Amino acid sequence: MSHPFDTLTPDLVLDAVESLGLLSDARVLALNSYENRVYQIGIEGEQPLIAKFYRPGRWTDAAILEEHSFTAELADCDVPVVAPIAHEGRTLFEHQGFRFTLFPRRGGRAPEPGNLDQLYRLGQLLGRLHAVGSTRPFEHREALGIDNFGHASLDTLLAGNFVPASLLPAFESVARDVLKRVEDAYARTPHQNIRLHGDCHPGNMMCRDEAYHLVDLDDCRMGPAVQDLWMMLAGSREERLGQLAELMDGYNEFHDFDPRQLALIEPLRALRQLHYSAWLARRWDDPAFPRSFPWFGQERYWGDQILALREQMAALDEAPLKLF
Repeated sequence: MSHPFDTLTPDLVLDAVESLGLLSDARVLALNSYENRVYQIGIEGEQPLIAKFYRPGRWTDAAILEEHSFTAELADCDVPVVAPIAHEGRTLFEHQGFRFTLFPRRGGRAPEPGNLDQLYRLGQLLGRLHAVGSTRPFEHREALGIDNFGHASLDTLLAGNFVPASLLPAFESVARDVLKRVEDAYARTPHQNIRLHGDCHPGNMMCRDEAYHLVDLDDCRMGPAVQDLWMMLAGSREERLGQLAELMDGYNEFHDFDPRQLALIEPLRALRQLHYSAWLARRWDDPAFPRSFPWFGQERYWGDQILALREQMAALDEAPLKLF
């Protein structure tokens, strides 16, 4: 069965970029991206550009432009972020049925896990991001919630026959138990949704010339501020407490963090676990996914998921991290 991205050939990619009046040198390098398709394009006499071709049907034009607007707003406030390139006043373009955007190429390296000095600076960056993000809401992008990241993810997995029959009762039981604990945690934890990066793992916070910048706001959405923070923490509870202190010292220089949100770290981790498996299931018709994730659907994968959810249920029962 064909997929829309099957027709996105290197020639079409070059034609799309050159339709904006740019002259390529015919070099096309596919970059690591699954949700969309991203390429480095050589430009005659200039630095290469990055072209992102959006997955058909995922976001509306309004939602994509809201991402671009947010990124431009951050850049205008001197938050270091890789913003789309405007051409004749536009940042979203269309060519032969594909919507695409151009970005400047800006490399870097990801933070080192547990590096306290880096965590302080990352906290400063995230505080600046949220100081802008908290000023008004998104209108066209969904919020991160229990229904869309949790229950809808479970429904997708159960309806799609991805879980082996022998493991289905155990998987469904533990997943529903986890979601009940997530609901309870949300109900007792005051929090306010703001505009977020949304997928703020260390690989989306790059360091170049000793300065950090944000990349890839494709998943930006409304949600609690701690969603952009918890993926910076790793290791034992004691290690995470020390890391959290450094992160918050930097963050609070630019934006006030409500420490009650720390109780949402493990619920958000649980939602991400379910959402990741559902994401693979929803994209299984894209040939790139079976090639890149051949273990998905195998009994071992789902056995590991059951174990991970049981471990996560135990984490949900522990006392939340606290600031000292």
